[in-house]
Amino acid sequence: MSVHRDIRSPSQHCGDCPIRHRAVCARCEADELELLEQIKYYRSYEAGQTVIWSGDKMDFVASVVTGIATLTQTMEDGRRQMVGLLLPSDFVGRPGRSSAAYDVTATTDLVMCCFRRKPFEELMASTPHIAQRLLEMTLDELDAAREWMLLLGRKTAREKIASLLAIIARRDASLKEPRAQTGALTFDLPLTREEMADYLGLTLETVSRQISALKRDGIIQLDGKRQVTIPSIDRLLDQTGDDSDGGFLD
Repeated sequence: MSVHRDIRSPSQHCGDCPIRHRAVCARCEADELELLEQIKYYRSYEAGQTVIWSGDKMDFVASVVTGIATLTQTMEDGRRQMVGLLLPSDFVGRPGRSSAAYDVTATTDLVMCCFRRKPFEELMASTPHIAQRLLEMTLDELDAAREWMLLLGRKTAREKIASLLAIIARRDASLKEPRAQTGALTFDLPLTREEMADYLGLTLETVSRQISALKRDGIIQLDGKRQVTIPSIDRLLDQTGDDSDGGFLD
């Protein structure tokens, strides 16, 4: 059973939430936010703790407020595969589904804004803004999954590493104050190199070698093991193998 702590957050009111503009409540009016306030609570998990196991009953849905979690699936022979990342503003759980489809594990210290599942489902039926936003997020997740299939199947090791760094950098930037597109982006890498290798289908040695190469070429800067600075997001995107239309370079 997962161990969590229900907490009161400094951003207790929805209007002050740092993920408000990206979360499932992004389109809600003031009266709709008040309804959400009545069924929400916060939970915190320490890095490494399991949020929920695949197949367990899930009586809540949630948005990631701060921190990162991983989605993993265990095969019959015990092998585990990381199949996704949950970043701030991502939605956890599925309305209408009573059990978890994947193991969810806190990679870093994690805070989630939770809603009791049944009341949330009832609110969805009466609040089109919530249902509409959840549909948008679900379609975005589908697009991301399709892009990830291409990444794993066709990209080189360097392109995979660059793509993952670009995804994390752009999401981190979207949750911060607006800045010039040409400005440097700095963020803490939420995954260890072992976890990156697992997620990308690479060896640890390959991940370390490619990160060192990106650093040597000035594409990224490293401060310690986790802090990454991207001097130019355009230069990083040039390393991902995608053309300007989102396809692949020849």
